[in-house]
Amino acid sequence: MKLSVCLIAMLTVAAATTAMMREGPAADVPQLDLAEWTPPSIGSAGDDPFGKLVKYGYALFTDTPNQIGPAAADPAKRFSRSSLTCQNCHLKAGTQPYAVPLMGVWGQFPQYRGREGEIGTLEERINGCLERSMNGHVMPLDGTEMKAYLAYMKWLSTGIPDGAKLIGAGTKSIKEPGRAADLGNGAKVFADTCASCHGKDGLGERAEKGPGYRFPPLAGPDSYNNGAGMTRVLTAAGFVRHNMPFGITFDTPVLSDADAYDVAAHMNSLERPVRPNLDKDFPNKLQKPVDTPYGPYADDFPPAQHRYGPFDPIRAKVQELAAARR
Repeated sequence: MKLSVCLIAMLTVAAATTAMMREGPAADVPQLDLAEWTPPSIGSAGDDPFGKLVKYGYALFTDTPNQIGPAAADPAKRFSRSSLTCQNCHLKAGTQPYAVPLMGVWGQFPQYRGREGEIGTLEERINGCLERSMNGHVMPLDGTEMKAYLAYMKWLSTGIPDGAKLIGAGTKSIKEPGRAADLGNGAKVFADTCASCHGKDGLGERAEKGPGYRFPPLAGPDSYNNGAGMTRVLTAAGFVRHNMPFGITFDTPVLSDADAYDVAAHMNSLERPVRPNLDKDFPNKLQKPVDTPYGPYADDFPPAQHRYGPFDPIRAKVQELAAARR
């Protein structure tokens, strides 16, 4: 089971926009089903300056360890501290629906994000991925690598209206079991379904040549750190259910919702790098997702419940606290 490691919140929209979408999109907001959209082929990118940047951006996504990871020839460009690739998360170089696709993301920024408590740029979002999902550090905003990432995302978004409601963006949610995750069952599902690719300890399988992985680690020192979006059990469960084992798509799931929920919890119970200063995330704690696995929280539920559920009692309490502040 080849699990994404990149930060799942790439296409999260502003809190106000999210509320509007729950009521249904406005009549003048275009909608696009990414499952019915044909992205451009990298072979069609030109050799003009923009096309060259697009091709470099594609290389950054598909050959990350050699380009900006531990194996980069220039030590100053080793922005990622892991040997993961961006497409371990954004499957098929960012073109698979419900696998955090990049198609259309260009037109979704600037965007409010509760984790930072402010409106952020796409550049800041990319650097957030590097710091958390790749356990690295930021790239210069005016550097060639950042420009290449942006060019690739803009190119993949060709023809998609800015601000469109993208069906197939981010990940597809699961139907929650309404209970705490069963770590024992999660370990069994992992052994039966995931270990053949990711290893019995979740440490991945190295590529035959080069510094990267054939199947990425889901735990250990070369995995995403504990501040990444994939450490949220509902986020990870949605990705697993609709993309794993590797090769399936959202409309051909293999695991049940409950098994995906349990195996995601097992995966995130394993040790991984620790990111400092996570207490600074979500200045407004009422905007903190209920499955964020680190505090502080606005409510009094224990950290274990935020990590493994059940989540409905937390939601109800957060809604009560939010209502009291109005």
